[in-house]
Amino acid sequence: MAKSILSRYIDPVVLSRIARRRIEPRGLVLGNLAGAHKSPLSGFAVEFAGHREYVWGDDPKHIDWRVYFTRQRYMIKQYEMETNFVCHLVLDVSASMRYGDGAQQKLRYAAQMAATLAYTIVRQSDKVSLATFDEKLLGFVPPSNSMAQIVRLTEHLDQIEPVHKTNLADCLNELTGRMRRREIVMILSDFFTELAPLEAAIQRMRYHRHEVVLFQVMHHDELEFPFDGMVKFVGLEVPEELLTQPEELRRQYLAAMHRHNAELEALCQRNRAERVLVDTSRDMGQVFADYLNLRSRLLRHR
Repeated sequence: MAKSILSRYIDPVVLSRIARRRIEPRGLVLGNLAGAHKSPLSGFAVEFAGHREYVWGDDPKHIDWRVYFTRQRYMIKQYEMETNFVCHLVLDVSASMRYGDGAQQKLRYAAQMAATLAYTIVRQSDKVSLATFDEKLLGFVPPSNSMAQIVRLTEHLDQIEPVHKTNLADCLNELTGRMRRREIVMILSDFFTELAPLEAAIQRMRYHRHEVVLFQVMHHDELEFPFDGMVKFVGLEVPEELLTQPEELRRQYLAAMHRHNAELEALCQRNRAERVLVDTSRDMGQVFADYLNLRSRLLRHR
């Protein structure tokens, strides 16, 4: 049963595209396990960081005797500690995410992205959690770095029924209250929401020095509006229908969509959050490859 669920959310072809790639935190992280990422704390580990004055009780084996012979001062060598990170995947399961068919449905695509990210993070011995929300926080799978976590996450994804509206800001604030360390938050949503309360929620996360990544998952129809003839539009989050000729709406719709996305991008730039626009018509392996390449370049030049 677990294997059949996994196959619905994790594509081996997509994994093969990113098999040798790692997701690295942008800043220093705090964790409770030895891992592969630098911590803001100094200790006695692998990479030399600097010196501090010797104080009574320090282990003499950490004294730098070269400094003593040149300066006649007892100095302790310090090193960078390495640690793990925790990544929180936050998935929008509101009714608007139902748009699309088959593999290009927004919710299905975003759920597969979440499962693939989770597998990648666990494989590198870091911890991952999953939160799902619509008007409220619906479910939360606590962080873990065991492979059994992937089964727990996909089983939770398999129980989703998108029927309600979105209340993204309140759900993010609730999740922020549960976080204690500097962690990574990856939000997968179409972000059809009011941006002012969303910015306040992201500012709260950034105040606590969490890294924030927004994966804006959009169907190609929403980005290009490629409709012709007489079309009936049916609301997913509001019980309304509109019968119209798309040619009359296209310019106004695309202008409104461009304005919303530009405001969302500006919001991210102001708060040093990442925004990744994802078109569900694109190959997911290529989406991840492009994102991880961009992330690697940004980390090298920070």
